Amino acid sequence: MKNKAIIFDLDGTLIDSLEDIAMCMNQVLIELNLPHHRLNDYKNFVGGGIDFLVNNALHEDTSEEIKEQVTNRFKVVYDQKLHAKTKPYEGIYELLKELEKRDYKIGILSNKPHEFTIAYTKSLFSQFDIKEIHGQKAHIEKKPNPTAAIAIANSFNIPCEDIYFVGDTQVDMQTAKNANMKAIGVLWGFRTKEDLEQSGANYLVKHPLDILNIIN
Repeated sequence: MKNKAIIFDLDGTLIDSLEDIAMCMNQVLIELNLPHHRLNDYKNFVGGGIDFLVNNALHEDTSEEIKEQVTNRFKVVYDQKLHAKTKPYEGIYELLKELEKRDYKIGILSNKPHEFTIAYTKSLFSQFDIKEIHGQKAHIEKKPNPTAAIAIANSFNIPCEDIYFVGDTQVDMQTAKNANMKAIGVLWGFRTKEDLEQSGANYLVKHPLDILNIIN
């Protein structure tokens, strides 16, 4: 029986999706005659779900009506297809292969909407046995609330303290802490080393295969 588990964030951790997210949001902003942003700005706009993205992309005085309009239009634009520029980071496939060899149970927990999370996982990681795949759902608090992470642990029948949680943002590190899991911060994603350290990372890695030096 598998008694080892690891949970991954998706965007900025397993997949590099920043350019597609930025392109789609900028398309929406331009359509609605709103100021748009540089690609690099979006590194701090993502990680907390669509509401977080919209709030960061818009001026703080923007009305709720405009925010709702941007949100709804972004969902339409982003969901038109699986975006070609979104791809796994170098070394991710090799990492997942080795984790399966080591008999790890693998889960994904993202603040990306659930339907998008499922679609990208099936498109890019169908060759792997990822038992638990969860995105943002209306009836479950999003990260850093630990509810979904704990539910994955329960489904694996493994204590939270024995599970590694891998992510690239403060939200992920906080989720790990709130769920009493071990937090691995990745340095190829959307936040800095300082951000991850300050939010409680137990470990930091520069390359996906570095994770293999941490886990048991």
